[in-house]
Amino acid sequence: MPSFRYERALNGVVCGVDEVGRAPLAGPVLAAAVILPTKLPRALQGMDDSKVVPRERREEFAAHLLERAQIGIGAASVAEIDTINILRATFLAMARAVAALSAVIGATPAWALVDGNQAPKLPCRVQTIVGGDGKSLSIAAASIIAKVTRDRLMHALAPRYPGYGWETNVGYPTKIHRDAILSLGVTPHHRKRFVNLQRSLDLELESSVAE
Repeated sequence: MPSFRYERALNGVVCGVDEVGRAPLAGPVLAAAVILPTKLPRALQGMDDSKVVPRERREEFAAHLLERAQIGIGAASVAEIDTINILRATFLAMARAVAALSAVIGATPAWALVDGNQAPKLPCRVQTIVGGDGKSLSIAAASIIAKVTRDRLMHALAPRYPGYGWETNVGYPTKIHRDAILSLGVTPHHRKRFVNLQRSLDLELESSVAE
């Protein structure tokens, strides 16, 4: 379970940073930077990596975090993802999240704990943690905020672009989503490079099955 072990080992204000949305065919990549209160409220106890927390519980945690934590959110658009690639776009979203957090608190955090093994360029010192969303409470909180925020965005877009299944797949390459791209085409919210790659993979799979 995540704990404050990493946060307590560092001096100064520490935020957790995580992203969501690297793999989808549509929608932005979104990151959050979160500073938790030093004493975790009862409502946030049991918080964990967003991938292992059920949706309803994620929503509950997100609501409590918005009340009790200091939060910054950043995104990189579909156009940016297609232009600079998904890794750089992810780092850009993280930098924007930390900048937004700095505006909220009126200062730059001393440290950022970042999920993964690659450090984005941030205006503070960075410590990467592989599997950090399951080890650091601050990163777990960032993962929940990022996940809930992005899911809500894709749910809001779904009625405007029916047929792609965004209300359930939130842009990820499910069969319904891939089939809809073939029959309906792409929307302004689709990542052209990702869609083209997926089409190539689908064609290769169809070819291998035919053989």
